[in-house]
Amino acid sequence: MAGRNKTKVRSLLGGILIFAATVLAAPTSCPAAIEDELEATRAEVRQLRQMVEELASQVRQLKEEKTEEKQLHTQYRHELDQIRDDVTEINDSSWLASDSPLNKFTLGGYGEIHANFNQDSDSDQIDFHRLVLYLGYDFADWIKFHSETEIEHAFVNDGDGEISIEQAYVDFLLSDRLNVRAGRILTPLGIVNKKHEPPTFNGVERPSFAKYIIPTTWSSDGIGIFGSLNPALTYEAYVVGGLDGSQFTATNGIRNGRIKESPSLHEPAFTGRLDFYPFTNIDSPSGQNLRLGLSAYLGGLDNGNAGSNPGISGDIALYSADFEYNLRNFDFRGAIAHTAIDGARQLGGADEDIANEIFGWYLEAGYHFWPNEWKTGKLESSDAVAFLRYDDFDTQYKMPSGVAKNPAGDRTEWTLGVNFYLTPDFVIKADYQITDDASSQNPNDRLNLGLGWQF
Repeated sequence: MAGRNKTKVRSLLGGILIFAATVLAAPTSCPAAIEDELEATRAEVRQLRQMVEELASQVRQLKEEKTEEKQLHTQYRHELDQIRDDVTEINDSSWLASDSPLNKFTLGGYGEIHANFNQDSDSDQIDFHRLVLYLGYDFADWIKFHSETEIEHAFVNDGDGEISIEQAYVDFLLSDRLNVRAGRILTPLGIVNKKHEPPTFNGVERPSFAKYIIPTTWSSDGIGIFGSLNPALTYEAYVVGGLDGSQFTATNGIRNGRIKESPSLHEPAFTGRLDFYPFTNIDSPSGQNLRLGLSAYLGGLDNGNAGSNPGISGDIALYSADFEYNLRNFDFRGAIAHTAIDGARQLGGADEDIANEIFGWYLEAGYHFWPNEWKTGKLESSDAVAFLRYDDFDTQYKMPSGVAKNPAGDRTEWTLGVNFYLTPDFVIKADYQITDDASSQNPNDRLNLGLGWQF
């Protein structure tokens, strides 16, 4: 029994020793794997540490940006508050009140530059023809002042160029039917004398009719009335200082008889016009517009500057009719005038034979050809008009008995050109003029280029 127990003990101890040896022998392959795992863990820790540092840096940057943004926001709020305060101060200023003197002023003007190239001549030129400043002031809603001061040919010295008050008058607006106007007015004859801003007429130069038959610009000093008898009929009527008949010439007609400084009232004149708009009270077919005008000027001719009258005997009666008609893309306009001069034999200088009658007319047609597809971008408000005009005028139409006619006074003129409007108030112009007269001196044809504007 005891022997068997000893044998079992020995067997158990042997098994334990074998197990222990096995266990002790096994770890000899583990340290390398564990080292790899530890290194991988260390790498991950380093990577995580780097990511944490980067995140911390980004958080610090975001905090700094937020602080900077907050400072800018505070600065912008301060500036905005300052602007609000300034705007409030301006709005509360008496200068912007409805009754402020500043709001009662109106500024405007127009101007034009010409380049003229004459055939077979050395007289080609560029000319800053005129620059005009408009100034208006409202004394009240029914008392309004209007004025235009003009500089011609850019330079005024010893007879070169000219600076003048083209118009300066006060309107007393009493009603639609009756108003009063006093001061220097535009004599209400023809088309161009009343409407002569460069964008309002075709061609670089004004029609020759508006130079020799109804001389433009023709200002008169006086007083009169104007208004609308009904929506389709307007009128003007004035008593004004008269013309100086001693300054009439054979080829310029009555043009030099205008008195631009202090017109005499020795023999005053009456002038007036009627304008009829037949489509005002009806729906015009095809978008038509039509104006028909009649005008007149009647007066004596013994007038001089500042009351220094020439001591002549003569009278003038000028009657004119004009029209403007628009049909879709077409524009038509024209005027006719007849002037009768009583006492013509006594007028003019020794070398100037003045006609008993002066006569002239012109017709003009224009076509707006600029496609709507091209009216985009900077040219959104652009337009272009091709036109043809014919002037026929004779400042020696009928002569006193026994007085020979100067054939140079009997002239015709064709003008063909284009107006290109960059905007409705700024125009580039080009035209070609063919002029002829009854004399043997053939006038030169002329190419004209120009810029014109109004504001």
